[in-house]
Amino acid sequence: MATPRVLHAQDAQPQSVQPKSPPPVTRAAPSVEDVATTPLSDLNIRKKAVPGILLRAQAAPYGLAGMKRCAALQKEVGQLNAVLGEDVDAAQRSGRKVIPGKVAQDLVGGILPFRGIVREISGANAENRALQQAIYAGFARRAFLKGVGLQRGCGYPARPG
Repeated sequence: MATPRVLHAQDAQPQSVQPKSPPPVTRAAPSVEDVATTPLSDLNIRKKAVPGILLRAQAAPYGLAGMKRCAALQKEVGQLNAVLGEDVDAAQRSGRKVIPGKVAQDLVGGILPFRGIVREISGANAENRALQQAIYAGFARRAFLKGVGLQRGCGYPARPG
């Protein structure tokens, strides 16, 4: 008969747990959570924070401070890709034209009467416009950094694919 193995706390190996990164702000398909909280977003109760890297891109879209090496360019382009989704030079997946999550989100959003007016009064539209401006600045910054990376002979993702 086998003797039972006793585990002690000191025998446990530390495991590094990678925090789950949030999905790109530009993703096409809303999550189940996004669909369920659509009315809260319309009332500007559930707010989406603009990612810090996009705020920095707005402040200095063409700045090169700290971008002396290809590794720095690759790191920042990688961070922008994580927030914005892959660039157009990456392989595009052929997907459905009708996205079920988007249809569900539109249906849930239709529950709120005068949704457009409510979104404007609540400030949800202004918040969405601010996010869209930050996304645009992020796209401009990523394109700029890829151009700099191409000129310097850097590897992908700090250059077009």
